[in-house]
Amino acid sequence: MSTEQQMSGGRGLLSRCGLPDYGDLRRYFPGMAVSVLVAMTAQFLSEHYGAPAMLMALLLGLSLNFLAEEGTRTLPGVEYSAKTILRLGVALLGARISAQMLADLGGTMIALVIAGVAVTILFALLAARVFGRGWRLALLTGGSVAICGASAAMAIAAVLPKTDKSERNLAFTVLSVTLLSTIAMVVYPLLSGFFGFTPLESGVFLGGTIHDVAQVVGAGFSVSPEVGETATLVKLIRVSMLAPVVLIFSLSIRASGLEDQVVNGKRPPLLPGFVLGFLLLAVLNSVGLIPGAVAHLAEALSRWALLVAIAAVGIKTSLVRMLEVGGSAIALIVAETVLLAAFIVAGVHMIS
Repeated sequence: MSTEQQMSGGRGLLSRCGLPDYGDLRRYFPGMAVSVLVAMTAQFLSEHYGAPAMLMALLLGLSLNFLAEEGTRTLPGVEYSAKTILRLGVALLGARISAQMLADLGGTMIALVIAGVAVTILFALLAARVFGRGWRLALLTGGSVAICGASAAMAIAAVLPKTDKSERNLAFTVLSVTLLSTIAMVVYPLLSGFFGFTPLESGVFLGGTIHDVAQVVGAGFSVSPEVGETATLVKLIRVSMLAPVVLIFSLSIRASGLEDQVVNGKRPPLLPGFVLGFLLLAVLNSVGLIPGAVAHLAEALSRWALLVAIAAVGIKTSLVRMLEVGGSAIALIVAETVLLAAFIVAGVHMIS
């Protein structure tokens, strides 16, 4: 095989894996570099000033929207970061999930957490009608509140049929769940003390209600190490619901005939490749095939990939357009958050 044929084969393999080939890399590099720089700046601000890194990445990205205008050199790389790097980050989350986590928590608490996810999403669909919002926004906000905040929002957005408001709604949801999660990180530990919860009950409450993983960790360990460990465990069980929820959404959309039509007459896959990657890593971790050091590395890579992706989503989104989402959308996501908190509190009281 000639050198030229080998290079051609290599480009084809990279393309099939979703990675840029040698020719595309030059085209993608400016936008990817900007997205990475914004993510690094957001992480710096988070470490030195205590601001949530996801929130900082989105806000900084929004201020650079001019870099995603048609014809700019940075646009291809920004779009690649917002799509492919995002999917890599979600897939790597699977390395943190294992069957042992489920066994450690117990059947009753697991049932409560799963019920909280289902009730929140169903409530979102009903409340969206009351607030005059569409089902796409209901699934996007309901799923992000119920499962794992910004990560879930971006995964769910990948299977929802695209409209001219898709990018705006995604940016709004990421911004909203991050802000609400930050508020909950401060307020919910106080509420757990007010309700007189035991360490186990506090951990279930914090892990079962706060949207983003980082804020769950911050809230839990601000109470005690025991509460922090339980809260993190409960949160990861919610994260494990991402794949089945995306599958249910995908099946429902397909059954309704509302899925996006793609070229060559092919229907979109039932489960996106990155969700299958999430499941594969979760299975491998459950059977002990992923060493602890590799799992920690995957977690760090996932966090950075999601941070870069959120920065790119912010760059792609016009702040003016995002503000057009309206007060009813804000009321919807706040109502979902309150409903989830009330449901978990009631459930913890009933179980105890």
